[in-house]
Amino acid sequence: MELRKLEQKEHGNTRKLWETVFSEDTREFLDYYYFLKTRDNEIFVMEEEGRICSMIHLNPYTLRIEEDFRLCHYIVGVATGEPFRKRGYMGMLLRRAMQEMYGRKEPFTFLMPAAEKIYTPYDFRFVYDQRQTEELKPEDFLRTPDTSVLFQDASLGDAREAAAFAETHFAGNSQVCARRDEAYYQTLMFEQQSERGGLRLIRAEGRLVGLFAYGDEDALEIREPLYLPEYEWAFQEAAARLAEERGRAVKLYAWEGGAKKQPLIMARLLHLETMLSCMKVRQGEEMDCSFAVLDSILPQNSRIWRIRGGADTNRKVLAQETEDSEGVITIGALAGLLFGYRSVKEAAREEDVFMTEHLKRELEKLQVLKTVCLNEIV
Repeated sequence: MELRKLEQKEHGNTRKLWETVFSEDTREFLDYYYFLKTRDNEIFVMEEEGRICSMIHLNPYTLRIEEDFRLCHYIVGVATGEPFRKRGYMGMLLRRAMQEMYGRKEPFTFLMPAAEKIYTPYDFRFVYDQRQTEELKPEDFLRTPDTSVLFQDASLGDAREAAAFAETHFAGNSQVCARRDEAYYQTLMFEQQSERGGLRLIRAEGRLVGLFAYGDEDALEIREPLYLPEYEWAFQEAAARLAEERGRAVKLYAWEGGAKKQPLIMARLLHLETMLSCMKVRQGEEMDCSFAVLDSILPQNSRIWRIRGGADTNRKVLAQETEDSEGVITIGALAGLLFGYRSVKEAAREEDVFMTEHLKRELEKLQVLKTVCLNEIV
């Protein structure tokens, strides 16, 4: 059995395994994925006599983390052929992939888990809950017909305008999100078209006031609607019309009007010094503390860290190795804390974590990453 990273020209060799394990995915989606996404992603596999038995895909995204832009990888396509399961192949692939990403000083990796319990042993923790709705019929929306507002599907030539709209009006809404540039929206259009959907634009008086991605495979779905607040009525009208066009109810994802919050994305801290350097201290605070980190998979992170920040660092966190520790934090507990998914008190109660009262007070001064927006599918 051999574990290796495929060359780009070999990526198509994994399609058969994908089709077998993820049989719900359509040919159109896989044509899109293997034509576009595998051009620049990385795939690690376990092979037996030249046959791919298990795989993991790393899809690159440039993420904004506070004021920094960092290359991170979204883990997808984690699959093992049925005859080869329960041999530990997935764990081997995850560890190898994490070591490689650590070597590039990537701050973290993320995934959408099939089940939380699969990934918690590898120190992945939930960091993002997505607001969702139940299926809505056209009459469930606030209808406001207005002939001055136009709804149309975008073409590739509209990607630059869509990116400018997102950057101008929404870039500051999240502390962590993918950079939505022209290439991002072009790829998104291809992805949605492979799912019998597209990117719908909302225009009023000739200017772009909203947009949303949608797909219509097993169900009609709207993803991450972005619109100016004063045009929420126009978005609701657009969603209702889409449901009418397709003759079926629609479910909305990443919409603030969604009543249900669904844990969606888990993250795993990788190069800890890089991750800590992306963090900031709360306005007006001065922070200085130290703690030991336990990381059994990436032992390079297992050291005593001093973190400090304040006015003299322009609120940026500075991290360095030190000798004196005020506590012990596991890498998983630290992920939940840094992303604001767990409070300092909650993190302190996790297994194998110990914090002095001073350490707890200092960590409360961190500006944690509570506003996360990671709605990517692949």
